Amino acid sequence: MAFASYTPCRLCPRQCATDRLGGSPGVCGETAELRIASWGPHLGEEPCFTGTRGSGAIFFSGCACHCFFCQNWQISNARGKGRIVSPDEFHRLARGLIDSGVHNLNFVTPDHFWPHIEQLCARLRDESVQIPFLFNSSGYQLPAMISRYAALMDIFLPDFKFADPLLARTVMRDERYPEIALEALRLMVAEKGFLEPFDPAGTLPARQGVLVRHLVLPGQIENTLRVLDLLREEFGRWLPLSLMSQYTPVSAAQTRPPFDRPLSSDEYQTALDHAQDLGFENLLIQPLDATDDFLPDFDRDKPFTGNP
Repeated sequence: MAFASYTPCRLCPRQCATDRLGGSPGVCGETAELRIASWGPHLGEEPCFTGTRGSGAIFFSGCACHCFFCQNWQISNARGKGRIVSPDEFHRLARGLIDSGVHNLNFVTPDHFWPHIEQLCARLRDESVQIPFLFNSSGYQLPAMISRYAALMDIFLPDFKFADPLLARTVMRDERYPEIALEALRLMVAEKGFLEPFDPAGTLPARQGVLVRHLVLPGQIENTLRVLDLLREEFGRWLPLSLMSQYTPVSAAQTRPPFDRPLSSDEYQTALDHAQDLGFENLLIQPLDATDDFLPDFDRDKPFTGNP
């Protein structure tokens, strides 16, 4: 019964109603067999989450978004990448991360495997595990699922990718993204509030709340300005916000101008200036000349060269 939600599957906004429990892959590309691409202490998140010992990141295979520029494209847009893991193995690897001293368990792209994650987190809480559980997502979440997530998750780390419906349709084939992501974010904030503590130095890792990410895209600065305006209007200046400059053109984006080039310094500066003009108080910025230590290659045993 714990996995009954896989058939028919309506876990994400695509509502594909596939019988994943019967072995058919959903729009996410996955059946009900839990598939994990990578796990380990991770230093590639914001300092609020990595602290000094890293975030216990678990990267799941598959995704309902299928953005063609995804930096995790090897696992988000290709079927069969990753390792099938039983519920007991899932528990053992999670306990291993906890025992290593990570500051949180970080479930990356978790919504399409939520029944497995829900079972695991309930079991860990029954075992008196106290570290925060972090829901690290695309923002493309079914609003009706948020309360179910919030019953076990302490931190929400959603993207807010698009305010422009036409851009959302071009990139991920769903022009509803802005309205879906905004409603989901409202519910996340209502459930958990803003991230606390908010410590950009990472000395005090976050325990609870919401931080929103936005990746500035090349040639799409108007989308970013609209995202910032929307977030400021809806949530005010204290919304914790990570404004990311790390866009890198992966293979599927290299034939799709303007996504075939990196972000320019002028584009990022325009975005940063607008965020500051709007008065965002809890704003994380990312150097444009950051290294590619955290651009993953999931063909390697250790996908991120920046992790120890």
